[in-house]
Amino acid sequence: MNQEEKYKAVIHSMDEYTYQWNPENAEDPSKPILKITKSSLGSHDWCPKKYDFSYIQRLPQDQTEAMLKGTVVHNAREDFFNEFDIAKAESMNNIELLDYCQSLFPIDDYLDIYLTIASTEAERFIEAREEDKLDEYIPIVNEGLFDAEITFTSNQSKKFTLQRDYKIHLQGIIDRVFREGNSLIPLELKTGPWKDYKTTMMRKEMAFYQMMIEAAPEEVLIKNGLTKDMKVTHWGWYYPVSNYMYVEEAKKRSMTSVIDGIAKLLYAYEQGIFAPKFYFKTCSHCSFFGICDAAQTDSWL
Repeated sequence: MNQEEKYKAVIHSMDEYTYQWNPENAEDPSKPILKITKSSLGSHDWCPKKYDFSYIQRLPQDQTEAMLKGTVVHNAREDFFNEFDIAKAESMNNIELLDYCQSLFPIDDYLDIYLTIASTEAERFIEAREEDKLDEYIPIVNEGLFDAEITFTSNQSKKFTLQRDYKIHLQGIIDRVFREGNSLIPLELKTGPWKDYKTTMMRKEMAFYQMMIEAAPEEVLIKNGLTKDMKVTHWGWYYPVSNYMYVEEAKKRSMTSVIDGIAKLLYAYEQGIFAPKFYFKTCSHCSFFGICDAAQTDSWL
């Protein structure tokens, strides 16, 4: 399967549930009223009007170079872990190991990123070998699709009180989940440069993943090689362009931010209001800049 086919396959699997608001399901506790993903929640948090354009009006967006790079590099790292042979690598010296890691990546426009990732993975393998933890080197989840349904209560968020309780469907693909004993460590790959201001955003994304894992039914966990007794205790993110990897203990306040974000999204649907948040430095890069009334008005102020 080539990169384009793999990308389409992922999109198809994600479309099993739609982003359509389904008020007719409000009285049926077995059906979710809305599908929420990390991306849709982040889009609404960034700008409710952008969420409206993307997920309600479903206006098309051009695939940017950044989007293409993200897809190709994610697929390459997924393939790396699928092909990595621990038994073969165990007897290699450091130089041989680095060569082996590099050989598992394709030769394309993103070779510099692959070389950084290969170096990082070689170092990780050496550390795991020295600590006798090779059984934890390969992620237990490698690009895993998760589904979960939760009942979100009207007063679950202190910031946004809703008219009623709602059942919602959470869905997303988690890049990698590593295991240490019964502890789980989701690790997100990003193909842009690292900036310290992204910390808050990353914690929200990882908290969303934690929520999905904790709420996932047993059949979804089993499909991804997990069990109910495994808990997310840490999370992290990896920006190979900046050669930056960070892992920390899971933050309860980040989960609170996710809960507030979900409540804010549901509240917007209740009110029927998706107001724009204009900021020229970010809005000027938005795919919908040319059709957003707020951008066209405020950009000249």
